[in-house]
Amino acid sequence: MTLVKTTNRFPFPAVFDEFFKPDWMGGMERMNNTVPPVNIKETETTFVVELAAPGKRKEDFNIELDDNVLTISSESKHEKEEKDTDGKYTRKEFSYSSFKRAFTLPEIVNESDINATYENGVLHITLPKREEALPKPKRMIEIG
Repeated sequence: MTLVKTTNRFPFPAVFDEFFKPDWMGGMERMNNTVPPVNIKETETTFVVELAAPGKRKEDFNIELDDNVLTISSESKHEKEEKDTDGKYTRKEFSYSSFKRAFTLPEIVNESDINATYENGVLHITLPKREEALPKPKRMIEIG
């Protein structure tokens, strides 16, 4: 009796993967089309959304706010070609990538003061809290 069941029907999965999955022309074996990871931090005065998207430019991003939903999207196209001395293609690669992430904002976000910056491959979106949602300073109440 085994503790772990496997559903692998092939006796040598690595050999199977090597034979059927690589690009035999020297390209990338597996194109990872994933959604960029996001960190969301909350401080006393703001929420900060950090989206990791290295290799992009700030012009590649679209940030929209509609009915308390913050949507971050990007679409890019890259082309690369290599020619030999006769001008014939030895390799021509092109790729398209896009993603879209949407976040429902809490009611305490001040939508008019949202700002964004992009540096070192990370998109930072600052969502300030409304004045009434900020913590109030402690005060002493005198007994009468």
